[in-house]
Formats: sequence, structure tokens, C-alpha cells
Amino acid sequence: MNNTKYVFVTGGVTSSLGKGIIAASLAKLLQERGYSVTIQKLDPYINIDPGTLNPYEHGECYVTDDGAETDLDLGHYERFLNIPTSQANNVTTGRIYQSVINKERKGEFLGKTVQIIPHITDEIKHRIQILGNTGDYDIVITEIGGTVGDIESLPYVEAVRQMQWELGEDNAIVIHLTLVPYLAAAGELKTKPTQHSVKTLMQSGVSPNILVCRSEHEINDSIKHKLALFCNVKKQDVIQSLDAETIYDVPNLMFKEGLDRVVLEKLELSSEKQPELKAWNEFVNRHKNPKSTIEIGLVGKYVELHDSYKSITEAFIHAGATNQTKVKVRWIHSESLTPENAASKLSGLNGLLVAPGFGDRGIEGKIAAVQYVRENNIPFLGICLGMQMAVIEYSRNVLGLEKANSTEMAKELQHPVINLMEEQKDVTEKGGTMRLGAWDCEITKDSKVYEAYNTELISERHRHRYEYNNNYKEQLEAAGLKSTGINPKTGLVETVEIPSHPWFVGVQYHPEYKSTVLNPHPLFVSFIKAALEESKK
Repeated sequence: MNNTKYVFVTGGVTSSLGKGIIAASLAKLLQERGYSVTIQKLDPYINIDPGTLNPYEHGECYVTDDGAETDLDLGHYERFLNIPTSQANNVTTGRIYQSVINKERKGEFLGKTVQIIPHITDEIKHRIQILGNTGDYDIVITEIGGTVGDIESLPYVEAVRQMQWELGEDNAIVIHLTLVPYLAAAGELKTKPTQHSVKTLMQSGVSPNILVCRSEHEINDSIKHKLALFCNVKKQDVIQSLDAETIYDVPNLMFKEGLDRVVLEKLELSSEKQPELKAWNEFVNRHKNPKSTIEIGLVGKYVELHDSYKSITEAFIHAGATNQTKVKVRWIHSESLTPENAASKLSGLNGLLVAPGFGDRGIEGKIAAVQYVRENNIPFLGICLGMQMAVIEYSRNVLGLEKANSTEMAKELQHPVINLMEEQKDVTEKGGTMRLGAWDCEITKDSKVYEAYNTELISERHRHRYEYNNNYKEQLEAAGLKSTGINPKTGLVETVEIPSHPWFVGVQYHPEYKSTVLNPHPLFVSFIKAALEESKK
């Protein structure tokens, strides 16, 4: 018999309260207590996955080892828990409906009218329990996107109600995250928004077992008593979540509030082993007490929404803590850069990262940025499109191929140094069709990349359609841009670097996806170290 327990995290009053961080923090505490835990995200939008969504709409698209394009919350889950997620950890309404409609077309419901209840809710329950049924996890935490009362999330809430009834309350509990706002004019915290939010949840047949209340001010005993009384929970099940200095403080704050203890009580699990968080707190301590500060430029075309580069900025934090350095990010819009203003916009930087992206907007700005740091010996890391821009810049300004470009930017090219991958040439559909997921790469020993990884074979996650054109490899290498990482199966160039430069590396893959608190990514650690050395000059 499968004894997996389920914890559902819902949200009320407003979005962006931090359900993902609360879920990840709880999971971290339960993991520290000796339980195997995973987290999944249910997203109420009808897109099949976030792969086709504009980063301005949804922040970054996170990619797993098995090639799933997922919600950025999965990045938080991996960074906190230090275990990989998969396709099963992110479910969208689009995927649910697609699956049910496909079954209907195959005749699996022959004679039946296909309805939201039971067919859609059954599919949701099936998806929730895929991870639990593997037998790998004691506890599965499921975060439901959006806020209660949204039309989109109603089938998910109904599926939770059914699961609680089917499994029993000691096997499936609900944590409701809500807001207790402070009204400055009245000088007090207001509980009414939370009461209304819980009432909306209860109208759908679900009673929260635990309330986590986000607030800017301390929630005193009388307010906890009031919330408990009106929301039908025990007083000790009202947990305050105050604004934290950093998201990495939240596991400690939730431990202090007893969230993990209350959850284990409800699930009738032993809570004898105490979370130590030793390695975690060593990281937090280094992060909060840096010995130096450096400034890294991040050149991208979605810089107005910092969540578009969430994994990169978190990887900076991990690598910064390893180097006992605070990494300040200077956000630079690639469209604002030209060869004429690059010097003034990039002056004073200790390092530069040219970010991933798609399309031709802001491309010349990225190329201008690469040229400036190459010529001025400033440490450089180019990721995916950033690596491709480095190849184009080198081809134009060192090889003298003035018309060098990528076929993504222009179809008829004299020098397509970046070209559409062979297997992509017949692809017409956009969603989930890129080269995705983990691929191997063999590294040349005498290289900066090898110095960082200290191993000859690595596996990294990809998300691209275009690649380095091997027809130009000989010329580029002879001119000083070395290919130091190659995919053993396809011969695809994965990493390039300039040996004569202090630290100049471009990678076709996305190292930021694999950086975690306990395993900062070696490439980011090496890049930040080089930038730190640059700052001391």
C-alpha cells in the first residue's frame, strides 16, 4: 500500500504572496527531518506549458533534465531541495484538457458525456498522484497557482476536496496562504480579507487546516485568536509569515513559527528529528556577510521584469556566497546599447553576462557589449544566445567577416556562423519543439571550463534551435576563439573561450538552471571569482 501524504498550498486575497517560497521552505524543513519530499505546481492557464509565453508575461521558462519547459517556481523547488524536478512536477490546465480531449477522441469515454466533474477532476487527481505513486516520496507538496475564487482554479480546488475525502484528513491537508494587510490610517492589521478568502475556499467545500498569514507587522495573539475563531482553525495553526530580508531566510522563519511541526502533527507523522539546516545556514551567513562587493552587468532584452532572469540572479547569489562576495547586478537593456555608447554604459563593471533570448530585437546591442568586454579584458559569460553573440562578434571584428550573423536574424546570409540546427529545419510548431533538456558535453582539459568543472564529461540543460556552424570552426579557432566543449554524439560546439583573455567563456547550454544553495554552479563560481580578481586590479 502506498502511504504518501499530500500537502496542498492554496492562496487567497492577492497573487504573488509567495506560495512557491512557502512550499519550498516547508519542503526543506521536512527534508531536514528525514522525509523524502517533492513539490509540484498546478498552473491554471490554458497554455500547455510556459515555453511559448513572453517572459514579460510569466518570467523565465525553467527547463528540467527531462526537457520539460516549466514554471519558474520549479527553479525555487530545485534550489531549495537540491533534487531535480521533472515533467510531472508542473501541470497546466492546457495539459489536463489536452489529455482528456485526446482520450475522448480515442473513444475511451464511449457513450459518456465528458464533463469537468468527473473527467477533468479525475485527470487532475491522476496528475497530482503520479509523483506519490512512484513510491519515492513520503510527502508530495502541491502548490495551486492563482488565488481561490478564480474561475480557472475551481476544478483544482474541487480535485483537492475529493482527494481529502478519498484519502482522509491525516493523508491530505490544505495550507492556505493569505494576506493580513496593515492599514496605516487606522494603525492596525485587518483580518477581514483573510476571512473572506477562507470563506470563498469553504464555499468550494475545502476547509484549510493551516493558515499562513503574510504581513508586514507582527501578528499578535489576539489577532491569531480572531483568525482561528472566524476561519475555523486552531490558534496554533495560524502561522505568521513576515517579510524576510531574503527568500533564503524563510525556512528558518517557518521553523521558528512551527509550520513543519504543525504539518507533521496533522499528517500523523513523527516530528522527533529536528531540522539542523547546518549547510543551509552556513550559506545564508556567507550571503549576508560578504567580504567584498562586485558589480556584474546583465545585458538582456527583458530586463524590466527581473523574474525573466530569475535563475541567473539566484546563481549569482549562490556563487557570490561561495566567493564571500556580494554581487550587485547592473541591469542593461540590450536595445539601449550601441558601439558608440557601450563604453559609458559598461564602464566600472567587474564582469558582464549576456543573457539568453530569442529574436532579432536588441541583438546589435549584445554584440557591442561583447566587443567592449573582449577588448577591455573584462570577465565575460555568454549563455545560449549570449554565446552565439560572442561567436558573431568575433567573426566580424577579429576574423573580418563583416556580414557574419545568425540565420535567426536574417535568412540569406553570406556568413551564417550561427545556423538553424539540422533537426529543426522541418519543425513548424513552436511549443516544446526546441532542443530541450540534459545533453552531454566533453570538455577540453586545458581550458577555463575544465578548470571550473574539474571533469571531462558534464551534462547540462538546453533550450535552443540554433547552433554554432562547424563550417567556421577551423577559421575561428585559428583566430583565437577556441571550442573547448563538444557534444560527443552530434559534434555540436557547446562552449567557446578565448585563452588569451582573463576569463571569456560562452556556453550554448543554461548552467543557471542547475545552480542550487548546496551546489552552486561551478561555472558561475569561476566567473564571479574572475570578476572579483578583476575588481582588485
